[in-house]
Amino acid sequence: MDSVPVPVPVPVVSVKPLGLSVPGRREELRVRVSAPVTGRGLPVVVFAHGFGASSEGYGPLADYWAARGFVVVQPTHLDAKTVGLAADDPRRPGLWRYRVEDVRRVLERLDVLVGQVPGLAGRVDQERIAVAGHSFGGQTAGVLLGLRVLDPETGRAEDLSDPRVRAGVLLATAGRGGDALTPFAAGNLPWLRGPEFAHMTAPALVVAGDRDASPLTVRGPEWTADPYVLSPGEKSLLTLFGAEHFLGGISGYEVAETTDENPARVALVQEVTTAYLRHVLGVGSQEWEAVRRALGGEAHPLGRLVSKRG
Repeated sequence: MDSVPVPVPVPVVSVKPLGLSVPGRREELRVRVSAPVTGRGLPVVVFAHGFGASSEGYGPLADYWAARGFVVVQPTHLDAKTVGLAADDPRRPGLWRYRVEDVRRVLERLDVLVGQVPGLAGRVDQERIAVAGHSFGGQTAGVLLGLRVLDPETGRAEDLSDPRVRAGVLLATAGRGGDALTPFAAGNLPWLRGPEFAHMTAPALVVAGDRDASPLTVRGPEWTADPYVLSPGEKSLLTLFGAEHFLGGISGYEVAETTDENPARVALVQEVTTAYLRHVLGVGSQEWEAVRRALGGEAHPLGRLVSKRG
């Protein structure tokens, strides 16, 4: 990918924990904000972590994006191990919805969060907002883009999309439900049973590993490509060759859960997602066009990129 131009990285300031009160939620919503120390009109990426993770993770993405001109906001959702939600907590069936509400709360209180980061006030473009997420966080991001989840408590699939969100990046996330699920997933993760991708019309980049052997599906790695295949609108799919669920190590530096540690693969994810976010948020498309040329065929050793317009 030497031919792909990328923004020159700048130093980053990262502030944590920032707290937001949430009505009806006993726990304060903890947030981490990372941003470049220079630049104005900075676009925003709200990142939703995977199940059990927290805002402490995903440094390889958050640091990279922030150093290249994005304000990266990372809420810690209720399912984070650091929150310590009890196994019998009655909110567990609705964890997927609490996550969406967390992102909405972040967007509603973005001025408050930005104001607590030294030197950041007045430098953020709140008209350029994207969501991103890994695994369970990918579903969270998808809901903000129009994905509908069959609520196990109400039996309805509501539209919880947010017009403030212009696009998203969905990393190694869930596909269709029903007979695609393993008995464990169908029995224990009710938010996976009936997703509806037909309404996810907002632009998105889906990233999937072709060796992501998820224990949640009987369909194998192709399951994580469903958000691209089954949704309408402008979408792109980056398939990473040889990648498992953590895509080479995006969840953290030297983390134990990475089973396919590969710095080159992580670098590719960093470059492609940055180029996509810059393109889709109207910051600059030169990098994205270069990425599409480099990954558009069968020649690249690490991955392949395809796109559709609707």
